[in-house]
Amino acid sequence: MELQEVLRRRRMTRNFTREPVAAEDVDAIVANARRAPSAGNTRATEFLVLHGPGATQRFWDATLPTSKRGDFPWPGLLEAPVLIVFLANETAYRERYAEPDKGVTDQADFWPVPYWYVDAGFAAMLAQLTALDRGLGCLFFGIFPPRLAAFREAFGVPDAYVPVGAVAVGHPAAVQRRSRSLDRSGASFEDVVHRGSW
Repeated sequence: MELQEVLRRRRMTRNFTREPVAAEDVDAIVANARRAPSAGNTRATEFLVLHGPGATQRFWDATLPTSKRGDFPWPGLLEAPVLIVFLANETAYRERYAEPDKGVTDQADFWPVPYWYVDAGFAAMLAQLTALDRGLGCLFFGIFPPRLAAFREAFGVPDAYVPVGAVAVGHPAAVQRRSRSLDRSGASFEDVVHRGSW
């Protein structure tokens, strides 16, 4: 598929079928995610790949208690056969930038933005674009603080790694439910593109 077609088709899938995703598709998605840009070539984004109903069920048991599922607005999300969690490691970036070729000895005010999160976001976007290119649907979503401890415990995730978010991957169901977010068309091209100055 051409890149422009992939970008035109990019939508969040919130309702999946139970149809399995081939292992080679999962491997291709993760392989491309690993090609994301990385500040200082740190390469410290890691991936927790949960493939199949047993693995994904453990994720939902940790992050969405059964008692809250009745009110969950997207029950079809829980059918996604693949979940990929993107994990950032701040310590790895700080250590990398202290190395001689970077030489940042005082990092207190050095980081204008936390690049470890930016790089994990790059990886998540490449994963989504690869899923779409392979004819699959996907959705990026967060893992929120009240459930972080349960998530870490369920999968043995070390404290040094922060889950930036997860991408659900699978075959889109015929009917998709819209987000509960306000209907927003977004600003115009001219409103957000500033040429030469603001």
